[in-house]
Amino acid sequence: MQLLELSPAEVAFLTSPPAAIDRLQAHLTRRLAATLTARLRLPVEVAAQPVDAPVDAPPKPLWLPDAGLATLWLTRRLGGQRVTGATPFVPDTLIHTLDAALAESWLDTAAQATPAGAMAWRITADLTRATLVVHLPHTQNEMTRWARGAIRHG
Repeated sequence: MQLLELSPAEVAFLTSPPAAIDRLQAHLTRRLAATLTARLRLPVEVAAQPVDAPVDAPPKPLWLPDAGLATLWLTRRLGGQRVTGATPFVPDTLIHTLDAALAESWLDTAAQATPAGAMAWRITADLTRATLVVHLPHTQNEMTRWARGAIRHG
């Protein structure tokens, strides 16, 4: 029996990410926008962008905010209005806030979700443009265990 080649539409369907991943990222994108807007006290736009998954999955989510987001966070949380310079470190309070948003979003969508490996966002606030990436564990059980612990101990 000879198989026919796949049409471009079939190839696109088979190579697209599962809808559950899209649902998780969409849910988390909205939550990140709301959380960052509230914590930074200025309008924040968050847009998902594609990213390659890491080869080695971390045992728990690993956030990789760029210097622009770290500087914006530190400046605004300390009461500053103008973001200047660059922060040489990522404040722990930023990571804890991101962990809480991810844990809540994961538990809201866990029944349908499979960890995507990595997700990324472009963040725009005032004159700051930043990128945020998170690397995720490979399995649903690892993510659920981490999320429950993050909520309990956060």
